[in-house]
Amino acid sequence: MGAYTVLLVDDEEEVIQVIMKKINWEGLGFSVVGYANNGVKALEMVEEFQPDVVMTDIKMPYMDGLELSNHIKADYPATKILIFTGFDEFEYAKEAIHLDIGEYILKPVNSVELMNVFTQLKIKLDQEISEKRNVETLQKYYMESLPLLQANFYSTLIEGRIREDEVSAYLSNYQISLAGPFFCCLVIYASPSQIPKEMNPLLLSMSVQKQAQERLGEKWQAKCFSYLGNTVLIVQLKNENEISELTDECDRFCKYAYRIIGAIVTVGIGQVCGDILQLSQSYTGAREAVSYRVIYGTSRAINIKEIAPQEISKSGVSNDAELSYLFRTIRLNSASDIIEAVDKYLDHIFSSSLSLQQHHIAIMELISELYKFCMNNEIVMEEFSEDMRKLYNSLLDLEPNGLRKWLVDIGLSFHEKLTSARSRSTKSFVDKAKEYVRNNYSDEDLSLDSICEVLGLSNSYFSTIFKKETGNSFIGYLTDYRTDQASRQLIETNEKSYMIARNVGYTDPNYFSYVFKRRFGVSPSKYRTEHTKE
Repeated sequence: MGAYTVLLVDDEEEVIQVIMKKINWEGLGFSVVGYANNGVKALEMVEEFQPDVVMTDIKMPYMDGLELSNHIKADYPATKILIFTGFDEFEYAKEAIHLDIGEYILKPVNSVELMNVFTQLKIKLDQEISEKRNVETLQKYYMESLPLLQANFYSTLIEGRIREDEVSAYLSNYQISLAGPFFCCLVIYASPSQIPKEMNPLLLSMSVQKQAQERLGEKWQAKCFSYLGNTVLIVQLKNENEISELTDECDRFCKYAYRIIGAIVTVGIGQVCGDILQLSQSYTGAREAVSYRVIYGTSRAINIKEIAPQEISKSGVSNDAELSYLFRTIRLNSASDIIEAVDKYLDHIFSSSLSLQQHHIAIMELISELYKFCMNNEIVMEEFSEDMRKLYNSLLDLEPNGLRKWLVDIGLSFHEKLTSARSRSTKSFVDKAKEYVRNNYSDEDLSLDSICEVLGLSNSYFSTIFKKETGNSFIGYLTDYRTDQASRQLIETNEKSYMIARNVGYTDPNYFSYVFKRRFGVSPSKYRTEHTKE
């Protein structure tokens, strides 16, 4: 394990500089990733760096240390918090006991005392990491995993092999509670390409499963089991809108798994359903979402509804493995992969053991599945909007090379249209977000959470795509837009600064001045003076 990371938070710059210079952080096994002079900035840095330790003052502008600690404990419970404060604030600090604060340190900070605190903290962190990576603990957990009957039921359920009249008996006999009222399947894929040296692939998988149960199991009443080499969770939701919150939590879990046990984890999230017998469809969607890691990257959660809403098959594809592989390749892979998949499929079509009648049936099946693929993915192709019998007859007359060229062209065309549709989809909701900002920037409650609720997207997916499309975070874009509007009002109107602050969504004029100066380098009043000189 490398050095543990520390974020320092205090509105007195000289205090932070003294702490940074007088403490031998490297010798203690820590490194300072940065510092912030207010709680709002600190929370942004926590989200970006996810430090192991946050050392914060209590009284600060915009957001005090206790409010900051509340946010950190809610979203990053593994982060340790140290509070340092003046003697007259100590009684106030005691209010933080329910936050499980690690230590209270009185100002002025004594370097010897501080070194002792961090020495003990490193021992505690080392013990926690050791417990999570302990091979014997993982082996014991593997032996005490879910009972065989329950695991078999879950596997059979996502395979779609449970009849409706059997459900009640299974749930009663196996003492399983699936109250819902809504359900969703998660597929957790741990990459075998990076395994900590003290583990083997099986133990890594078990470690990821154990962490998933701890981080996701209780809140989402999840049923966790292993299936086809992956960890699968059946989660329960109170309403369909909770899927965005679940996606964000899964995204944080992926980053947590990498930081704690060194595992590269991707979580695929299937569609929400209101009947446990539909979990087989949700599982299929979750497994397909994991496949999209080749496009959207690893160490993140991928919600199939968000990344490919128009690509979820409503009726499944052919049972033929080569045809199924071809459609999957058209969705996800490159042109050369599509050509290879076409060849693999046609090797099956033109097999010497295939009779002429079987060949005709295969061509009919191919046309049917291509047509369904078009319909399910909202692809408009002239060849599939004309006389289907004419298309069928023309393909029967083609020799192998002619059919191969036709199928390659169709596959590449599908691939291009799907890629274009994905691009339009992401640009569409980014444009909607920008338009919403233009119409609502004066609303003080406008935030990342509220825009994601309006768009029906998870924070993690929206933030990733917005940054990719605009080169800026959503909060950065919102702040820039608000300060741009404020700068115009400063020049074009005689409104007081505090009124302009309200006009652009800031109820605290001091914080508005802080944000404005950070953007333009001068205070609002000085900006007005400089730009209204005759």
